[in-house]
Amino acid sequence: MLLKIYENNPNYQDVNKVADVINEGGIVIIPTDTLYAFVCSMEFKKSVETIARLKGFSLKQAKYSMLCMSLAQASEYVRPMDRDTFALLKRCLPGPYTFIMDASNEVPRNYLNSNKTIGIRVPANPICKAIIEAVGKPLISTSVRTLDKERESEYVTDPELIHELFGKHVEMVVDGGIGEDVPSTVVDCSGDRMEVVREGKGEIEI
Repeated sequence: MLLKIYENNPNYQDVNKVADVINEGGIVIIPTDTLYAFVCSMEFKKSVETIARLKGFSLKQAKYSMLCMSLAQASEYVRPMDRDTFALLKRCLPGPYTFIMDASNEVPRNYLNSNKTIGIRVPANPICKAIIEAVGKPLISTSVRTLDKERESEYVTDPELIHELFGKHVEMVVDGGIGEDVPSTVVDCSGDRMEVVREGKGEIEI
């Protein structure tokens, strides 16, 4: 199913339809402020396993982020931050950034790597934020890519093409217009020093 939702004025009846699908264990593709992303509820391991297969990875290989409505919500799923880290996140969020943080016990083990960290995002996209708010909990997320054996995986920005490629494998694709083709900037805050590990859409100075 391809569902059109307008970024400037999200229809909350449609937003609630998306939230209902997610809360029932479905997989949905939604726009963020960077790339389109597969999302599901953290409560359904089978959904996360399906997303990993769609991306051509095993569950252990897949890298997930947690899409949160706000920094306050995100703070429930990470260990207490020092002053500098909190100041950086407060300055950058919401925005096109992923912060790798030490996860709290609220994050299920299925989504943690060997370092017990999780990527935290608070996207500045009205559709995405409305869906997270309607679901009531953060969403497990990973970017949408095509898999081509002859070249590297590419991001897909056209929601109609996304529906053509993945519509049979997910419950719903949200059409929020043509997406970005640049991923988020990734900052690792889990070590002794903050480090930019991928330069993306978000400009940052540490």
